[in-house]
Amino acid sequence: MPTYTASGLDFISRAADQTRRLGFRLGSLLVPGDVLALSGDLGAGKTTLVQGIAQGWGSTDNVSSPTFVLVNIYRRPDGSLLHHMDAYRMESALEAEDLDIDEMLSSGALIVEWPERIQAALPQECLHVDLAWVADEQRSMKFTPIGERAEELAREFKKLAFGG
Repeated sequence: MPTYTASGLDFISRAADQTRRLGFRLGSLLVPGDVLALSGDLGAGKTTLVQGIAQGWGSTDNVSSPTFVLVNIYRRPDGSLLHHMDAYRMESALEAEDLDIDEMLSSGALIVEWPERIQAALPQECLHVDLAWVADEQRSMKFTPIGERAEELAREFKKLAFGG
């Protein structure tokens, strides 16, 4: 059962499939220009969540971690793109700016893993999702919106995922 905070929510996912289902619901709400900032150690469930987000977005593309290619792009039938960036290997925000984040946001939504490494290059308004390993099949997920659109996204996600 989720715990609601002033604008966000905390939740314990009890299985990878549950994490993917939550991602599916979140992905179905994304519009071009939205930013999701995913934080968490290796194995925290970020890629599992993104698999669901991409499906909810409407993409049938295979989802994998973009650690070595920096950005994966998932397409949906209407031509909109979902950009999946992994900043783990980036040295600075300047390196991220070279990837043209503005263009990514005009053509679709953006998911960033390890956003703390390139914070200065990212829009301030985003939905932060902090994931943490709890046990073999359990992950804690903390959703914190920053900005008006992110707060709206968090409210819509709460209703869709938890009916609240």
